Amino acid sequence: METPSEHVYPAHWEADVVLRDGGTAHIRPITEDDAKRLVDFYEQVSDESKYYRFFAPYPRLSDRDVHRFTHHDYVDRVGLAAVVGGEFIATVRYDRIDATGRPASAPADEAEVAFLVQDAHQGRGLASALLEHIAAVARERGIRRFAAEVLPANTKMIKVFTDAGYTQKRHFEDGVVRLEFDLEPTDRSVAVQRSREQRAEARSVQRLLAPGSVAVIGTGRRPGGMGRAVLRALLHGGFTGRVHAVNRAFPEGLNTLDPEGVPAHRTVGEIGEAVDLAVVAVPAGSVPAVVADCGEHGVQGLVVISSGYGESGPEGRERQRELVRQARSYGMRIIGPNAFGILNTAPGVRLNASLAPELPPPGHIGLFTQSGAIGIALLSALHRRGAGHIGTSTFVSAGNRADVSGNDVLQFWHDDPATDVVLMYLESIGNPRKFTRLARRTAAAKPVVVVKGARHSGAAPTGHAVPSARIPDATVSALFRQAGVIRVDTVTELVDTGLLLAGQPLPDGPRVAILGNSESLGLLAYDACLTERLRPLTPLDLTTQATPDDFRTALAAALADDACDAVVVTAIPWVGESDGPSPGEGPELAAALRDAVRAGGAGKPVVVAHLEMDGLAAALGASGEDPVAATGASPAADADTEADGTPRGSGVPAYPAAERAVRALAEAVRYAAWRRTAAEPGRVPEYEDIDEAGAGTEIDGLLAAAGDRDARSFPLPADRAASLLARYGIAVRPALPAPDADTAARAAAVLGYPVALKTTAPHLRHRADLGGVRLDLTTEEALRRAYREFTDFLGKPEELRPVVQAMVPRGVDTVVRAAIDPAAGAVLSFGLSGAPSELLGDIAHRLLPATDRDAAELIRSLRAAPLLFGWRGADPVDTAALEELLLRLSRLVDDHPEVVAVELEPVVVAAHGLSVLGASVRLAAPPTGSDMGPRRLPVY
Repeated sequence: METPSEHVYPAHWEADVVLRDGGTAHIRPITEDDAKRLVDFYEQVSDESKYYRFFAPYPRLSDRDVHRFTHHDYVDRVGLAAVVGGEFIATVRYDRIDATGRPASAPADEAEVAFLVQDAHQGRGLASALLEHIAAVARERGIRRFAAEVLPANTKMIKVFTDAGYTQKRHFEDGVVRLEFDLEPTDRSVAVQRSREQRAEARSVQRLLAPGSVAVIGTGRRPGGMGRAVLRALLHGGFTGRVHAVNRAFPEGLNTLDPEGVPAHRTVGEIGEAVDLAVVAVPAGSVPAVVADCGEHGVQGLVVISSGYGESGPEGRERQRELVRQARSYGMRIIGPNAFGILNTAPGVRLNASLAPELPPPGHIGLFTQSGAIGIALLSALHRRGAGHIGTSTFVSAGNRADVSGNDVLQFWHDDPATDVVLMYLESIGNPRKFTRLARRTAAAKPVVVVKGARHSGAAPTGHAVPSARIPDATVSALFRQAGVIRVDTVTELVDTGLLLAGQPLPDGPRVAILGNSESLGLLAYDACLTERLRPLTPLDLTTQATPDDFRTALAAALADDACDAVVVTAIPWVGESDGPSPGEGPELAAALRDAVRAGGAGKPVVVAHLEMDGLAAALGASGEDPVAATGASPAADADTEADGTPRGSGVPAYPAAERAVRALAEAVRYAAWRRTAAEPGRVPEYEDIDEAGAGTEIDGLLAAAGDRDARSFPLPADRAASLLARYGIAVRPALPAPDADTAARAAAVLGYPVALKTTAPHLRHRADLGGVRLDLTTEEALRRAYREFTDFLGKPEELRPVVQAMVPRGVDTVVRAAIDPAAGAVLSFGLSGAPSELLGDIAHRLLPATDRDAAELIRSLRAAPLLFGWRGADPVDTAALEELLLRLSRLVDDHPEVVAVELEPVVVAAHGLSVLGASVRLAAPPTGSDMGPRRLPVY
């Protein structure tokens, strides 16, 4: 890499971070223009904190101090500041030192680090966040170790260092604690960082969803308009906090807005008490003044309903970026702009800060959407089909999601006791790698169901600035499933699956009992089970004259039968000779089914597929009082019973088609199986012969030699690719150039016969069917004859670029790839060479880092996998060696983000061992702000 120029401002070090209390701060390098800010900051620090920093009374900074602390070369001397409202609230700096502690330059790799945090902001996690960022800066500048001297009484700062998770040494000298720690991330330091990230981001969302007071800015003087609609929704929903109406157009002296009877103010500053949340419903041109008013008076967060931002074109996108910058400069987070709003049904909150006219019934489903229209549809469907029993815990409709995103809300829902099931409608994913990481962790405790819009358009929706995908949508779906995400195709399926997961226990397996009063509907359910790869039992036909008691008895027997894991009940309108009311419909049949479920315990899920029996669906949903309201407690996401001992979510979901019921059940079966395997996810093995440090040095040298290359990736020459792969124990068979027949003969003599003659021209590479490969050439005569036929029929040597390679044991030709995709992160791919992968798309994918379980599943998930395991009497190949190759490649790409693409083709897997015959590697400078670096909020 190029040596960084001194004094060039490193803009990529700037970052917005979420702090422990949910507020935000901006971290940036300190510059020469910050002298006054530094002096003002220091004046706000207590004498005790100054003493801890300088080990002596130090009431004020001298001019020399100010110059020293604001003039940096950004290589050997670096200072960072945390900024809120344009003012410093914390600083950190390092100075490179040699072995004697004196100032030094590279190659010295140690630096002394020191922090100072204003007393008013201590306890917010500022020092921890600054340590993450200054450590990343130091690693970038070649510093591998920090040293810090701390007074023994400064226990808070000692705790910052000791809790960070780095490998450290600690000793006491001359009344000072000296701490030394390596900056190489460890498993513990990464875990600490992500735990802090989760708590901070969850807290930032919790502050938005549970405010003590709300100001609606843009409330009209007369009924009508979005502001007034939000105000009415807050009041009608029974919000337990204080509500204020704000509008600069209110006349002087107006103190109360009628008929609502809420306090009226011209600005937030006139309210006279703390405001936690502001709902902004003013024209886009007026929003900056509103944000400034809110920021200067301590508002914690904003819901921006106003439109005219990213969805309106280039000017709107720039307006959107400026909105986020302005809000974060005050430590505020934003939902929106162009948002529908947020809801929280908790009895102690009852927040409806949205355009929805009613607060939905309380329940255990968390909803996130980027579309207001989809949000309305989801709320309506859950309210109608849940019939008041299966409800919503919290709802966020983020609009353009310029700040708060689905990732943030996942952090909140991860340990939210009121949310058991997560439903998400996503049109774009700003940080896919982080999303899959968070979803995997959350899905281990509660289901995450996602429907992805804009899957095939090739571009994100207007207003969403996100990286474009390079991999097929089917691949993204497979990666989601690896992370435990239940991905469905439509909003209807989202509701179907969510109702089942919220109302029924998870199945123990794929065996399904089918019973009902229609043989035909039972057969449709049976076929649907087979289509979804479930294992249905023979349907039980109760006949069209079956009574509710018949259904009760049959369902109770199925629930008691150890041969099944779930039950599908099919129902059609009752057919009989009686002229009276049909005994098999509506409340009577619903009551019978619920009785059987209660009597059978909570071990098996039950779904109902009906035709033209809407009354039955409503009756099943209205199954009595809500357990949350009845007990005041929420069920655990992985528990099978409610707090009162009844089966968890005893509402039985009903579907107007057998296929929909079975599809929802199948998603639950697959998710339950993933949960069981996720408990033992496998391990990332260690290989003693891997030279990680040597590979890193080699990569640095290759990047430095390549120069900038416009920041694009570039391919390595074949010999350098083979050298890099060899450091991870991946041996590539040499292929010697053969520009003419004589050179080919000399190459064969070096390698030893038999040999293969191959062209490396892109249109003929690996194409034996087109004559581009000649195998088992045992003599020089055969080699020269093959070379002559090459040039006679396929083209000139300079076009064909032929090579000679030694023959290897016969086996199955496979292809192994690893690449960094902007839409999914690091992906490991495997397939069989030729038609299976190229024509049929039979390629399997896993996210990195891959575990031993992932590698085994990757190989076995192909449709053509039987070819590896002795199909039609062939010898099985060495899959253990193949799994090891996959794991070694996974380690290489995961350890070195500069390696952006690797392709090994063909990899010939024999009965014993394998041979890598071709390899290509691409490098690029590592991206800044990746999911693996210090915590930072995305900037779009």
